Amino acid sequence: MVAELEFRGVGLVSLADAINTTSAQGRLVFNRFASLAEFEQELIRERTHAGLASARARGRVGGRQRGLSKEAERTAIIAETLYREQLLGINETAQRLSISKVTLYKYLRHRGVVIHSHRKAAMGKQTA
Repeated sequence: MVAELEFRGVGLVSLADAINTTSAQGRLVFNRFASLAEFEQELIRERTHAGLASARARGRVGGRQRGLSKEAERTAIIAETLYREQLLGINETAQRLSISKVTLYKYLRHRGVVIHSHRKAAMGKQTA
């Protein structure tokens, strides 16, 4: 990419640093910095991969644990009960459980609840 810019006659002159890619010395400094940055990035990548491989060899698996905590599972059961009873709307149910609507829907999906199935059934009765 730098070569393409150079081919087009584009140069970089830094006002804060002694870099001027329109001169041979400036190109040398710029290319050294670019090479060092690339080298550092490669080192980071290699160390990360080595660390992950070492962790896997010890039986460690990265990432967030699947499922819900015990407290969240209890809240999900209550959320399912309230949702199936249809006494409260989604907003009221979420507010009562002190969770967001997104979390409420996540808990319902986790419990295998088909969301808004009662609305579809009620709408089908109205059109018939």
